[in-house]
Amino acid sequence: MSYVKIWIHAVWTTKYKKPLLNREIRNDVFRHIKDQANKKGIYVDFINGHVDHVYCLISLNANQCVADVLEQVKGESSHWVNQKGFIKEKFVWQRKYYAVSISRLHMERVRDYIRNQEAHHTRQSLDDEIDELFPGAPKP
Repeated sequence: MSYVKIWIHAVWTTKYKKPLLNREIRNDVFRHIKDQANKKGIYVDFINGHVDHVYCLISLNANQCVADVLEQVKGESSHWVNQKGFIKEKFVWQRKYYAVSISRLHMERVRDYIRNQEAHHTRQSLDDEIDELFPGAPKP
């Protein structure tokens, strides 16, 4: 049997980067994403974010690809947020996302980075952060 474990650091935003993930709902949304992903065989190691985006550390197995996993996670979670009525307008994730593979050697550093998103964004904008983490990537 093959053994595959590919670690992905993924980032996606709310549509138009609207600041819809306020403190009151953010942790519920992230907990839901992690729980539902794990039920579908998608291993979410760590998740956090800020008012307009999500950072996620995901492990892919031999039968998974980044596009399918993120489509499932984003689609299910936006549907759930809308069902719960957390916000008055329709909640939608941006179609685009950023994803890079990371080495197991850097996992704790990536977890720390994801863990400290709120404090991090008092010093740096999301656009500047994207430029730093994903040089040359188009903005959503």
